[in-house]
Amino acid sequence: MKKVFRLVGIVLSSLVVLVMLSACGSKALSAQNVVTRAKQTNTITWGVKADTKLFGLMDVKDDTIKGFDVDIAKAITKQILGPKGKANFVQVTSQTRMPLLKNGNIDAIIATMTITPEREKQVDFSKSYFDAGQSLLVKDSSPIHNIKDLNKNGATVLGVVGSNSVQNVAKAAPKARVLQLSDYAQAMTALKSGQGEALTTDNGILFGMAVENPGYHVVGGAFTKEPYGVAINKGQPEFKADVNKALRQIEKSGEYNRILKKWFGNVKGFNYKEMERH
Repeated sequence: MKKVFRLVGIVLSSLVVLVMLSACGSKALSAQNVVTRAKQTNTITWGVKADTKLFGLMDVKDDTIKGFDVDIAKAITKQILGPKGKANFVQVTSQTRMPLLKNGNIDAIIATMTITPEREKQVDFSKSYFDAGQSLLVKDSSPIHNIKDLNKNGATVLGVVGSNSVQNVAKAAPKARVLQLSDYAQAMTALKSGQGEALTTDNGILFGMAVENPGYHVVGGAFTKEPYGVAINKGQPEFKADVNKALRQIEKSGEYNRILKKWFGNVKGFNYKEMERH
């Protein structure tokens, strides 16, 4: 009889464990603890751009995304999970990055995403990992030299849907006409075809576009401050704290500056010394 009761007890215990596991598994991805899941899988999944030179660009030779954001994500992953921790990358755009994060398809966004009060209503941000500023990209022969020139003759400026740069231009140059494209590749094509006189976004992105497209350059300096942050779902304080701690560690160790120099050290017009962190 004792054996029967012991067997029943084992069965009941097993059922309780199964129910608990089932409940855990049925929880929405966005509601699961990111740190717990990351440690279980030894992986952090990052949303990154794949069309933005210097920050995140698809290398067709080996079908991998490479850039400053990607390397910073890898460094953060190693700090949080250890040297064998894996960083998984999912391609995002300015339009898709927020829905993918909110649905739990990615753990964090590191994709030239500016920290703004409006976005902070939807997600949490890490400390800034890159202090960008909005500028203009024009042809070398362009008469446009700064944001004020956009007001002359109602110039058309090109931007990207989902980016806050379009709203910034509307404030700084209200007489300019704004044409929004779905991504930076299309915006650059539109600039080359004469659909606009200038392309606007953060200067870090524009420097990459200038490197990739001879005959174009960045003008006017930065007319806004656009600090980039890692976007994290609300309700993930542990993960946010871990990301911030990791950023401080790679800055203190010099790894941040090595990554910065790797991608921006030889970019014309980029003030590397001004952007270094210690």
